[in-house]
Amino acid sequence: MNKKILCAALLCGLGVAQAASAQEFDDRWYLTGSTGFNMQDDDRGTNDAPFVALGLGKFISPNWSLDGELNYQNPNFDANQDLLWSQYGISLDLRRHFVTEGRGWNPYLLFGLGYQRSEEEYASLTPPSPRQNEDGNLAAKVGVGLQTTLDNRVGVRAELAYRADFNDTSYAAPDESWFGDLLASVGVVIPLGAKAVAAPPPPPPPPAAPSCADLDDDGDGVNNCDDKCPGSQAGQTIGPDGCPVPVSIDLKGVNFDFDKSNLRPDAVSILSEAVQILQRYPDLRVEVAGHTDLCGSDAYNQSLSQRRSQAVYDYLTSNGIAASRLVGPTGYGESRPLEPTAQTLPACKNERNRRTELNVQN
Repeated sequence: MNKKILCAALLCGLGVAQAASAQEFDDRWYLTGSTGFNMQDDDRGTNDAPFVALGLGKFISPNWSLDGELNYQNPNFDANQDLLWSQYGISLDLRRHFVTEGRGWNPYLLFGLGYQRSEEEYASLTPPSPRQNEDGNLAAKVGVGLQTTLDNRVGVRAELAYRADFNDTSYAAPDESWFGDLLASVGVVIPLGAKAVAAPPPPPPPPAAPSCADLDDDGDGVNNCDDKCPGSQAGQTIGPDGCPVPVSIDLKGVNFDFDKSNLRPDAVSILSEAVQILQRYPDLRVEVAGHTDLCGSDAYNQSLSQRRSQAVYDYLTSNGIAASRLVGPTGYGESRPLEPTAQTLPACKNERNRRTELNVQN
């Protein structure tokens, strides 16, 4: 066979390698060792002989592996067993594995290129005899095989290959330009190191620390940013600033003269404070309630308390408090005294009972 044609055919075979897949694969280095039988080309005039091989390789993609391998064989000549013929070489072998998930054995195709050196003894009519012919040549091989899945175990490989040795200086076969040998072997594949384990996905980033606008430590419905009274207790009426609001705003000092409903000058400053409280809590609704002492008839006291609550109501609305926030004005007469006293003068004239209150409604 023409040497150039064979080389071209082998290179074309190597060119069919597929691009590496993007999936994960076992890319550990591994050692190989094999032994087998070399069935020699008949034209060599040598007998068949065992051979050994050692190699180092790795998978370069999920389906392709690349091995560098050393080989050695030492057959004798058929015609003269005293004449030795030995051969050793190195090759670079590309294997295309047909891997199926869950299958223990997977077939492969083999393509290889290398260098083979032969040392051939021949008888000479003149001393020294025997003499030795040495030559190194290009070699190429193709083949098929089976290999077990590696995982963390030693793999097993069985292979049948055809090797073309382009030796055109053989003393025993001077008319031949190349020889073809058949190689049958079994071997082991020993992974180096433990199989890589896929790294677990990174943990999710910790949640961002909540801002004070997202927190309400005392559970009063007002976020920490706006809460000016962070220690409020359950059951308290809480204003928009987080501070407790008295359920009843007793307008202490807003009292009335006996049998009068007009506001005294000292009551105006106290009512101004009430206006400020209501302005500070714009969602607050209150009842304006008026009360009397225990002197007089019920009907009269009811009318008097109504006029007193009206006076406070008018003051609040005239100072910017919307009427929609006010319930009343309501007169309770003498029905809700702070300090009950006898219905006799002057005991019934208790000034504390002559008052107005703002009772919180929400």
